[in-house]
Amino acid sequence: MSGPTSVLVVGAAAAGLATAESLRRKGFQGKLTLLGDERHLPYDRPPLSKQVLAGAWDVERAQLRPESALSTLDAEIILGDPAVGLDTATRTVHTASGRTLSADAVVVATGLRPRLLPGQTDLVGAHVLRTLDDAKALRADLLTASRIVVVGDGVLGAEVAATARTMGLAVTMTGPQSAPLASQFGPLVAGQLAELHAERGVDLRLGAAVTGLAGDDGRVTGVQLDSLFGHGRGELLPTDLAMVALGAEPATEWLASSGLPVDNGLVCDSHCRAAEGIYAVGDVARWHHDGLGTSLRLENRTNAAEQARAVAANILGEDQPYTPIPYFWTDQFDTKIQAYGVPTADAEVTIVDGDVADRRFVARYCRAGRVTGVVGWNMPKQTRQRRQEIVDSLADPAPVP
Repeated sequence: MSGPTSVLVVGAAAAGLATAESLRRKGFQGKLTLLGDERHLPYDRPPLSKQVLAGAWDVERAQLRPESALSTLDAEIILGDPAVGLDTATRTVHTASGRTLSADAVVVATGLRPRLLPGQTDLVGAHVLRTLDDAKALRADLLTASRIVVVGDGVLGAEVAATARTMGLAVTMTGPQSAPLASQFGPLVAGQLAELHAERGVDLRLGAAVTGLAGDDGRVTGVQLDSLFGHGRGELLPTDLAMVALGAEPATEWLASSGLPVDNGLVCDSHCRAAEGIYAVGDVARWHHDGLGTSLRLENRTNAAEQARAVAANILGEDQPYTPIPYFWTDQFDTKIQAYGVPTADAEVTIVDGDVADRRFVARYCRAGRVTGVVGWNMPKQTRQRRQEIVDSLADPAPVP
């Protein structure tokens, strides 16, 4: 069977652009189209909560490629026109403006949509952070505010809290977990993260859910906490700004009538294929990881690039399953945390390098005697070396001695 003569990538962020670039690097010479819902040229998202938000980078520096480099792709780049439907049989995408785009292969790279609190869109000063425009709007408000409540105790919430605190604002972080990232890292590492934020002046109000936002004259004035004991209303946290980081959902609503399997992402096989000629990549893709024996959907920059290369290869006939060792990092204050594999809160955790007391350590995560993850705190070289233990554990089912 001959390869495709045309490829349409729906999504013009990191995963979509990386797919297009990988196709060209691998020798694809056919028609290539990149369709994006935003009006910006492709940009990187990790700096939005750190360098861009803090003002250390201007917005142009977050752009993934200069316009001159994008022109060498020999691709049609359509921006500001969201996909609204997909005809799976003909691999035809319909857009909000009325365009009809067809290709031999379609790559879904539409990413995520942030979750909102009830009534959030009605209040000035209530923010999310997903896009470049979100980052610009939040930064503008941070420059004139004195205090912010960050609603969310995951990676994004913790990063924004650290950035805002570094900018001099009074910062409160709230969320249902006992410590930032507790459900992912478990009590040891998450406890260290809570200590770091508290030492730097972040007011931690954790362990209670947020029920909504309070406002006055159309502007946010507070964040309402649920009662810890289930009686009456909980504490109202006064604030100038609220940044809601309660996670995000895969942007699959435009696929509702496509007939494709959608369940916490676009469901794919081990080759990241949802149907004949239709693939998914990045935050929106939920695929079967043959090595781990389970379905995964990863929301991080590293996966966007690695999965894009795998999808490009499979479009061109290499027919290889995608079996990465998951990896992500987060920078908060002067701390870099790196995680390989799938660390979980219920794993057995052992410090294998460094010392927690020195805030330089590597933690190994094991379940049923097998290494499932490693997390490093300001020890990048040693953490990278420990990654091999996960590789070895996948290859050899024998328990770690």
